[in-house]
Order: sequence, then structure tokens, then C-alpha cells
Amino acid sequence: MTDTLTALFINTSLQKRSDDSHTQVLLTAAGDLMAGQGVAVEHLHLLDHQVPPGIYPDMREHGWDRDDWPDLLWPKLREADILVIGTPLWLGEESSVCRILIERLYAMSGMLNDKGQSIYYGKVGGCVITGNEDGIKHTAMTLSFALNHLGYTIPPQADCGWIGEAGPGPSFGDPLPQGGRVGFDNDFTRRNTTIMCWNLMHLARMLKPGIPAQGNDRTAFKSGERFGFRLPGDDT
Repeated sequence: MTDTLTALFINTSLQKRSDDSHTQVLLTAAGDLMAGQGVAVEHLHLLDHQVPPGIYPDMREHGWDRDDWPDLLWPKLREADILVIGTPLWLGEESSVCRILIERLYAMSGMLNDKGQSIYYGKVGGCVITGNEDGIKHTAMTLSFALNHLGYTIPPQADCGWIGEAGPGPSFGDPLPQGGRVGFDNDFTRRNTTIMCWNLMHLARMLKPGIPAQGNDRTAFKSGERFGFRLPGDDT
């Protein structure tokens, strides 16, 4: 086991190119902070790859001609200690691309580690959200629950984001006429991004040895072990 942490930042922007993504600006800042602390950081733009929707590990077995998930993306996710999902807001919700990512993460949830636990045990997750409408906390709640339900551990305050004035207007990172860039002076965004990064790193280091298998070993449970759980009148 190595002490080096690995972090995967996945941008689920609807922009075809990551260079055009405002969400990527904040993801890059978060990744740079972690890299400065010795974390091995990788950024991935989901639309750079062919990842069809679905809840199966390989959608080529379900009618799709191509699926980059099992051979290209899943190995990176499987090895990453930290996962940060970035998404823009549309009508107050995460992007459609983000939902595909959650579906494909769910597709692997039947896999177990060598302790009989969810393959996601010992990993931590957070999210970065940008847009021009309300929805940061709502979307963070949705993504944090999804990751936690699958087996990720969510640190305190593991979400951050920026929203501008409601309606059409400049987005995070756009150049300002007088110099500077939109949102860069927002203390709330700067503070929460910093806290998220540090809490992800703190907890990932704590969980590097793994989570004890007592009570959560699904292989043992399938074999009949109940770890002390009984329903009233249950003799099994």
C-alpha cells in the first residue's frame, strides 16, 4: 500500500471541449490545490469519451456499438482514492451527462473488494457545481447521497460551487471588461472549495487502510452471517 493519494476529477459539462467549460475552471483550481499537497491528480472530461447511459458494466452487451467505460474509465475510478464530480446547473439540476456518470457508477455497485465490501469502500467523494441559477445545495445533496449510497464516504462540507446572477449572464471564469475574471473574488466559493479539498484529503488518508469489515461483509452476509441483527421473533 502506498501513502500517495490519487484524485480523479470528472467534468460532466455539456460542452464538447473541456476548454470551453466554466465548471472546469473551478475543478482545475481544486485539482491544483490537491496536487500542491502531493496528491496525484487526473482530470477527465466525460464527453471526450463515448459513455452511453445505462446501469450495466458494459453497455456493448446491451446494444451499444461502443462503450469506453469498462476499459478506459472504470480502471481510473477503481484506483482513485478521491472522486470529485463537476457539473453545471440546468433548470436547477445536474447535467444529463452527470446522470449518466451516476448510472455507470451504480452499474459497478455489485462489485466487492477483498473484504467483501462495496468496491467503493475506503474512497471519498465531493462535488463542484457552477451555473447561473439556484441549485448548488440541491444538486450537492443529490450527488452526495448517490455517492454515499454506493459506498463512498462523504467528508464534512465536501461540496462547493458558484452561481451568478439569476438568468442569462456571465459564467464563472469569464473575463471582466475591467480586468479579472467572473467569480474569482467570491470568498464563499474560494473558502468552500478550499475546505472541500482539504477535507477530502484528510479523510482519504484516514481511510487509506480501509474500513473494518465487521458488519458490512456482504460475502459473509450472503453465507448466513447476520452480525447481531435480529427481527422480533426471528430465530434465524
